[in-house]
Amino acid sequence: MNEGKILVVEDDTEISQLLQTIINQMNLHNITAYSGTEAMFQLEKQTFSLVLLDLMLPGLTGEEVLAKIRKKSDIPILILSAKNHIEDKVSLLKMGADDYVTKPFNQEEIAARIEVQLRKKSTKNATRLIWRDLILDKVKLTASLAEEELLLTNAEFDILNILMQHPEQAFSKKKIYESIWNGTYIGDDNTISVHISNLRNKMGKITNDEYIKTVWGIGFMLI
Repeated sequence: MNEGKILVVEDDTEISQLLQTIINQMNLHNITAYSGTEAMFQLEKQTFSLVLLDLMLPGLTGEEVLAKIRKKSDIPILILSAKNHIEDKVSLLKMGADDYVTKPFNQEEIAARIEVQLRKKSTKNATRLIWRDLILDKVKLTASLAEEELLLTNAEFDILNILMQHPEQAFSKKKIYESIWNGTYIGDDNTISVHISNLRNKMGKITNDEYIKTVWGIGFMLI
């Protein structure tokens, strides 16, 4: 199975190495962080499918990292902690953790729990896409940015759907056009540019952050 990258946030080098070994044996890729601050840095610069999060960390604590992530993302988070009181588990689950494993842990159990979270994410992503503060629900056919609704036309929604399925990947006008309308793209057709412009204008009324970048000579990408 290959569901993308897993962020391992653990300051104990031996435990971190063990988690990396488990992930590698599952044919998955991992990135490590040894502090809460480093974890947030990694989360800001790349996309992950799952976070394995220790609580007792230098810099930002695990609880602080969890709270910061949940303000902008619903990425699955699996807590790994020596804290074994039920009150701790309940508190973290209420904060937004998806699962909680007590240290010391069984390797097979960790692998199984990772697989469960990735399977849930795969199912969820079939209907809901999230990138930064942008959320697109393909069942409700709604989109929001920074918790404000984006009122999109069908074409704008479809274009955003294509871009959000593959963030940071450039799409040509031809690829976007033919994916949506299933017709032959005419090189001088300005349709896609107009829709992209409208999307940018609607986003610009909510935030000054750039989301759609023009890749000159190629097309557009979500950043």
